[in-house]
Parts: sequence; structure tokens; C-alpha cells
Amino acid sequence: MDNNPTTTVLLAQSSSVNVLHDESMLPQRNVKTSENVPPTCAEKTLFLLSIVLIVLTLPWSLFCCLRVMSEYERAVILRLGRLRPKPPRGPGVIFLVPCIDDIAVVDIRTRSFDLHRQEILTRDMVTISIDGVVYYSIKSPYDAMLQVCDPEEATEKLAMTTLRNVAGTHKLMDLLSSKEYLSNQIEGILYNSTEPWGIRVERVEIKEIFMPDQLKRALAVEQEAMREAKAKVAAAQGERDAVTALKEAADIMETNPIALQLRYLQTLNSICNDNTRSYVFPFPVDIVRNLMK
Repeated sequence: MDNNPTTTVLLAQSSSVNVLHDESMLPQRNVKTSENVPPTCAEKTLFLLSIVLIVLTLPWSLFCCLRVMSEYERAVILRLGRLRPKPPRGPGVIFLVPCIDDIAVVDIRTRSFDLHRQEILTRDMVTISIDGVVYYSIKSPYDAMLQVCDPEEATEKLAMTTLRNVAGTHKLMDLLSSKEYLSNQIEGILYNSTEPWGIRVERVEIKEIFMPDQLKRALAVEQEAMREAKAKVAAAQGERDAVTALKEAADIMETNPIALQLRYLQTLNSICNDNTRSYVFPFPVDIVRNLMK
């Protein structure tokens, strides 16, 4: 036997480290569970009596002991009110001990619920209504059964509150132009909030933003005025560009008189066609100038 005090201290430190490591490996839940607590003598006695009863009533007891779980189902078993340390059972055939085992079946498929129309006051003091839909699934059956009474109702209430809070921090035009950003923001908040409940929010979609009729008409008038203003600006810019181009052409023709004559002939060619009855005679400009003098 080693009586070295250094060895004793090292062993004590290693045992404490192992204890801390085991505690850190346990799932962190809001509700304190006892799946790692050893059963009491009374629980052991009841378990043995149940096994004896199963053996004595064979094969009829198998109808009460066997349960078939589908591929999308998981079973959470509570034995004498205590959570069992094993992971959720399923799919396939599972064994239950009658009288002492309680089973709760959890569906792990993706489900959805509608966010009913919410009256929201935006950041710029406009009252609107928003509705949407949330898609979620149960990631941890244990947490979904132990952390919250009704996972779907709790997620729905949280989603409705989050929709009102998030939409109230944005302006009306931001909400109308960035529905996807609003959906992603709500989805991120719900994902972090429902993770301790064993729920994974997969997607949040904003279906429609409802506005009063007066607000719709005001927005339509505003957009029409903006479009007319843009059209006038575009027309004025086109006139400016045309005047600039004509000035540049005039400057070029002034430096070269032959260019003016070529432009004159091109104009005559464009206005003369097979169906015209107009006769155009070129008249020298110099003669007109002499007459005017």
C-alpha cells in the first residue's frame, strides 16, 4: 500500500476531474431529471414483481408488453415516474413493463402552424396586419416532453410575440420591400429560443402584409407621382442630350461647308418617296442673303 501523500493528492484530483467530466456530459435541462439516480429498494421490488407477473401470465402478457413504433415515431418511457437513462426508443418493436412503465409517443416529422393576422404598429407609426406560417420539427423527444407542456402551443405563442416585436422595429417600406429579411430574422430568434425545448424551427415565411384602403391609395398616389417625376426628369435629360448633340453637329458643319450640303441632300432623299406629291427645289442661300441686303 502506497502511503505517499503526493500520490493521494493526485488520485483525489483525478477523481474530482472525472466527476466534473461526468457532470458536464449530462444533458443540461431546465427541469431536473433523475435518469442517472440509482433506483430505490421499493422501485426494484416493484420491477421484480412486474417481471414475475409477466412470466406467470405468458403468453397473454406479451400483448401488453410489446409496442410497435413507426419510422417517424419515438417513445419516451417513464418507469415509476422516472426518466430512463436510455435514448428514446424506436422505430420497431419495444418492450414495456406493465403497471410501472408510462410511454409518450413523439412524432419527429416536420409540422407547421399558421401565424394568425397580427395588428402591428410599425416604427413610422403605421398600423398594419401581418400573417405567416412556421415549419418546425422535434429534435430531442426528451426535451420536448420534459421542458415544455405543449411544444406546439408554446412555439406558436412565441412566434406570434416575436413577429410583433420584430416587425415593430421596422418601417413600413422596409417591411414591404424585405419580407425575406424579416422572415430570416424571426427564424433566427425562434431557433435560439426553442432549442432548449428540443424543437428545431426550420422555416418561417411571411405570407401577406395587410394595409388599410386609405393607406393603399396614398401609397399608389405617391408611387404615381414618383413615376411622373422620373419621367419628366428623363424627358428633360433627353432634351438636354439632343441639344448638346445638335450643337456639336452645328459646330462641325460650320467648320466644313460641304457637310451642310451633304446633310441637305440627305434630307431631300428622306422626304422624297414614291407616294409623295411634293416637289422640292434647292434654292441657294447666298441668293437669299443678297435679296435681304
